[in-house]
Amino acid sequence: MSTTTPRETATKKRPFYASFGFQIIAALVLGIALGLVARQTGASAENPTPLSDTLGTIGSSYVTILRAAVVPLVFTAIVASISNLRRVQNAARLAGQTLLWFAISAFIAVMIGIALGLIIRPGDRAGTGLEEGAPSSVGSWWNFLLGLVPQNFLGLGVSGSVDETGAFSGSVTFNILQIIVVSVVVGLAALRAGRKAEPFLAFTESLLKVIQRVVWWIIRVAPIGTLGLIGNAVVQYGWERLTSLVWFTVAIYIGLALVLFVVYPLLAKANGLSIKQFFTGVWPVTQFGFVSRSSLGTLPLTQRVAERSFGVPREYASFAVPFGSTTKMDGCAAIYPAIAAIFVAQFFGIEMTFIQYALIVLVSVVGSAATAGTTGATVMLTLTLSTVGLPLEGVGLLLAIDPILDMGRTAVNVSGQALIPAIVAKREGILDMDLYNAPRNGLPFSEEDDDAEESVETAGATR
Repeated sequence: MSTTTPRETATKKRPFYASFGFQIIAALVLGIALGLVARQTGASAENPTPLSDTLGTIGSSYVTILRAAVVPLVFTAIVASISNLRRVQNAARLAGQTLLWFAISAFIAVMIGIALGLIIRPGDRAGTGLEEGAPSSVGSWWNFLLGLVPQNFLGLGVSGSVDETGAFSGSVTFNILQIIVVSVVVGLAALRAGRKAEPFLAFTESLLKVIQRVVWWIIRVAPIGTLGLIGNAVVQYGWERLTSLVWFTVAIYIGLALVLFVVYPLLAKANGLSIKQFFTGVWPVTQFGFVSRSSLGTLPLTQRVAERSFGVPREYASFAVPFGSTTKMDGCAAIYPAIAAIFVAQFFGIEMTFIQYALIVLVSVVGSAATAGTTGATVMLTLTLSTVGLPLEGVGLLLAIDPILDMGRTAVNVSGQALIPAIVAKREGILDMDLYNAPRNGLPFSEEDDDAEESVETAGATR
């Protein structure tokens, strides 16, 4: 009598329609089609229709669900990973190597951005009718340092207002960098407590398992969220906003494409990693980052791909990926501010000096953490402009098309957040190469992987 193990079930050939990548692409196409239908029937950002409202509600609800999973996932993952780091050799070296490779990729990306800004000269080609305006928020080094100090246990906050009837409406916000700080402190404290903290660590690891299972269910319905997100983007922004800033947009997307399709593959190849396996593994993350425009919203998928597709040890991935979601932003913190700063200088007729270009590089390499807990790249751009000494009014020129640019920026961000932990793990000899080189079978990972893992753990416990 023959039996089929969970691992064998996971590697069986799946029909094409069960492929996660196919489902995401199909959702993208259908979302664009529905968005165009909505626009043709009169929908716009100022004039919503039932179809556009439905698309917007689906997309925003999915992102809300993802964000709801971020706080417990990051907290339990980091606390559990710190307790497990004692089983990993050279934990301090792993952290140092991670920061080093973050800086290396950021340096390459910002140099590409500067080169494109000088070659394409988007500021000289800008159309007429652009409106200047001061940004609503300004990034600064001081605000970044203050942001490291948790305001409460998990860096949570509430924003909202009270209407005339006394009813409160608002939302809970969080700062992911503060969550990481608190999680690291709690994890280190648990280690110092020794045996007395073992029940707490066991509970945290069990809770992490439950949350990861919930996150898997959320990710499996990602195509539905993708349909709503991309459809709403077409309705809200359209492509006509690109007219006056077409060359700026072209420069940004050329830079993003060079990083994603040239720099990242070369870095993978230089470190002995298959380019094909990199793309087949990371593509679902890239696609979802593009439509969600949120590194934090994509975080659960990025971490799962790093572990299950690339073979990064969980003890390391559960720290490196959340940390990268705040500090590894080659799209928002390197390519974009470099080209945008040069655009502003060209638009206002300012000749930049070598020192100013050097400051752009410095801010991009070491300052991307200043964007932690924010949406888009406005904070990073204002930080760059203020450091270099360019007029902040230039930010207002670019806000109209920022959502369109943010899709590409986020896709590059999350792809790098998955790649760097794999590179570091490979260089340190802890990467599971069999898992990295395994056939994808249409999915970057499969639910049966969990079943197989649980079966192994159960078998080991009953022996």
